[in-house]
Amino acid sequence: MRVIADLHIHSKYSRATSKRMDIAEITRFAPIKGLNLVGTGDFTHPKWSEELNEELIEVPDTSLYRSTRNPDSSVHFMVTAEVSTVFTFENAVRKIHHVILAPTLETAAQISERLAQYGDLSTDGRPTLNMSAPQLVEEVMEVSDKDVVIPAHVWTPWFSLFGAFSGFDRIEDCYQDMTKHIAALETGLSSDPPMNWRLSAIDRFALVSNSDCHSSWPWRIGREANVFELERLTYDEVVDLIRKKDTKRFRFTIETDPAYGKYHWTGHRNCKVSLSPHEAMKFGNLCPICRRKLTKGVEQRVEELADRPVGFRPKETVGYLHLLPLSEIISTVLGTTYPGTQKVWGIYNTLISRFGDEYSVLIDAPMQEMSGIIDPKISEVIIRARKGKTRVIPGYDGVYGQLTLEEEREKVTVGEISQRNISDFM
Repeated sequence: MRVIADLHIHSKYSRATSKRMDIAEITRFAPIKGLNLVGTGDFTHPKWSEELNEELIEVPDTSLYRSTRNPDSSVHFMVTAEVSTVFTFENAVRKIHHVILAPTLETAAQISERLAQYGDLSTDGRPTLNMSAPQLVEEVMEVSDKDVVIPAHVWTPWFSLFGAFSGFDRIEDCYQDMTKHIAALETGLSSDPPMNWRLSAIDRFALVSNSDCHSSWPWRIGREANVFELERLTYDEVVDLIRKKDTKRFRFTIETDPAYGKYHWTGHRNCKVSLSPHEAMKFGNLCPICRRKLTKGVEQRVEELADRPVGFRPKETVGYLHLLPLSEIISTVLGTTYPGTQKVWGIYNTLISRFGDEYSVLIDAPMQEMSGIIDPKISEVIIRARKGKTRVIPGYDGVYGQLTLEEEREKVTVGEISQRNISDFM
């Protein structure tokens, strides 16, 4: 059976998250997207933990769960959380985020009991813990050898393994003797597998992709995901294929164009400056307007650590597919700035009613059939996105990238922010 999994999401108890981000909403929107396995997120938060125990029922012999209100739903839940560790290493403060997978709610409760020694778990769905990365892994793995710790969005400038501001150059420096328990790395929105393949040191790790979403809207949940081919959907099967980097069962990851991510290029949001790695280095990584330090983008950080050329692909590696959220494709063609307008929803729902779910539209729907029920211009852009022939204005310094139908790059608009490039300062 084909399983499409988004294992890193957040609940309504995380900061800057929709108040409707609960089990009912996730169960409603996940199958519309095409997901059939979703992480619970935030199991360390006491109130969310209570809700999970009330709202979920275990599927026998799987270590996965379904909604008690909608037990016939196709959506299974895996018990997951994200935590932030803050510690000092070599006289520098390090801030690293980690995704934790657990086989049961009981196991999750035991993990939370241990982690409560290092910080207040009730302040945020993604708690900040005063402990090192190796300590975290040791505590989690002592609870159960079935637990999994995955470094989250490993290239984000802040709060990540390779982050430019508080991370490391080597995974072994971060996790030390606990590196042996790390089986996978999460790419994050601003990078994709080809960017990660440029580092030979991480070849042995599986690359997973998840949305890290704070809303169940279809342009957030499942915007990145993992595609598995399983004989039976169980926690053990999923964890085993990740640990073994099994290319027969782990088919591919769904990735946004990495330019869509909020930190793909180097830039300074306040001055509306966005620069490629080469351009940023010309300015000494200083904003050409205010002369303050630029937020170093993921592409530039990868370039610093890479020991392989662009385009290198290791042997026996899991594949990937670039997609963009359907709502944002529709919104761009219509010329609207928000993908949740009634007009966008109308077209979106027409396509979902015909083809079943969003992934089916993005990956499989024939252009002729789509054009019979919606504007052919939208169908054309869906096909172009499927073939990788669309262009995204790169995100930078917390600003999302944006799909553009224009060929010219000069002074394009990202939301309400006019994004500049090097030609504006020469």
